[in-house]
Amino acid sequence: MSNEVFNRARYVSLRTYRKSGVAVDTPVWCALSESSIWVFSESRAGKIKRLRKNPQVQFAECDYGGKLLGDWVDATAEIVEAEVDVLAALKSLRQKYGWQMLMADWGSKLTGKFKKRAYIKVVLNHP
Repeated sequence: MSNEVFNRARYVSLRTYRKSGVAVDTPVWCALSESSIWVFSESRAGKIKRLRKNPQVQFAECDYGGKLLGDWVDATAEIVEAEVDVLAALKSLRQKYGWQMLMADWGSKLTGKFKKRAYIKVVLNHP
């Protein structure tokens, strides 16, 4: 499965793992940029805490509610903080989701949550 599948998908399920090994699936937005897939989240979200301990994840196309529409693909995720990475993530997400992403950004800025976001760079293990 190629990165392009995830670039056209409106939602993907990001599977992270607890210390116990139990999988936790979360539907998220994602966008493709070169060889990376970008995701964002609130920095104190459970998936961010789990990623800090274990960067191995799985990705699958899904609907808004998390119902799978495709097969799981193994990937590695990294929480990025460098401005160049954050800007690349924002550019890709804004290009893909257009006004929806702009509204999400606007709402986050109004509530003071924009600067508390975490940006995740995902690379498929076998593109």
